[in-house]
Amino acid sequence: MAKRDSILKRCEDNGLRMTAQRRIIASVLDMSRDHPDVEELHARANARDPGISLATVYRTVKTLEEAQILEKVDFGDGRARYEDAERDHHDHLIDMDTGRVIEFVDEEIEALQEKIAAKLGFKLLGHRLELYGRPLKDDE
Repeated sequence: MAKRDSILKRCEDNGLRMTAQRRIIASVLDMSRDHPDVEELHARANARDPGISLATVYRTVKTLEEAQILEKVDFGDGRARYEDAERDHHDHLIDMDTGRVIEFVDEEIEALQEKIAAKLGFKLLGHRLELYGRPLKDDE
């Protein structure tokens, strides 16, 4: 797997104006291993620079999404969350009790999707799979 460029570098490569506050937000996004929403991003960025407003985070996220550096994901909880658009492909399992998002890759699912697309006369160019569930209890 090739190392991807940082979000900051991709912003610079795309000619985006990078203020000190935008640099902090890009750094926070680069370090995120979860799927933060704007409020979570704001709290993390604000911990580094208390002058970063929620409006600045909203504008920055919108700009990064328009530049296809960030991807918006919606897990049905009413919150728009974000992840790096250049992350390795993965699918999501969402715990409906806690909202926890588990990333996974399953080669059987990938192969089955390719097979279905071919059967229907298509070459698969991409997909998004989100599974929603609750943890099994011992009695289930």
